[in-house]
Amino acid sequence: MADFSQLRTEQLHQWAVWSLERGSFRSASGEEFERTYVRSPGAVAVVPVLEIAGEESVVLVRQFRAALGRSILEIPAGMRDVEGEDPESTAGRELAEETGYVASSLSFLGVLASAPGITDSEVIIYEGRELTIGETNRHGPEEHHMDVVVMPLKAALDLVFGGEITDAKTMIGLLMLSEKRSGKR
Repeated sequence: MADFSQLRTEQLHQWAVWSLERGSFRSASGEEFERTYVRSPGAVAVVPVLEIAGEESVVLVRQFRAALGRSILEIPAGMRDVEGEDPESTAGRELAEETGYVASSLSFLGVLASAPGITDSEVIIYEGRELTIGETNRHGPEEHHMDVVVMPLKAALDLVFGGEITDAKTMIGLLMLSEKRSGKR
């Protein structure tokens, strides 16, 4: 793999927890070039699992996404926007805030680089088990109007393969859980 080096960075815009930056780089052959990208603190997501009548079910949320102009079905997730909070704690907090479920057990499933051509944002995905119901603590109009949807894992996977679940973190999380359950990983 060829070595690249970063020469300088300029912040073009800052909003909430994100910043738009322009970086100057040098390629292994000495060519200098610029790229513009979004810096992000990253996010976490949880595939919450319930055992219902001997079958694994997952807890999803349906919420409005302004960029798409419609509501979509997703696993619970949120930004890593609390300074110093470790990712697992953020995942547990986001799960409870959005769904009311508290996971006694969170286990790492994987990391998704969501759009590496335009952002450094990575989503750390966990499996949540031993769920108990508590209180939600939703923020903003999208979350205030979100629906919590519980369905068998198989049905959720059918929605992935049928093109009805299109959110990348949700697709990856459900597929990783399925692979883990099948003993292939």
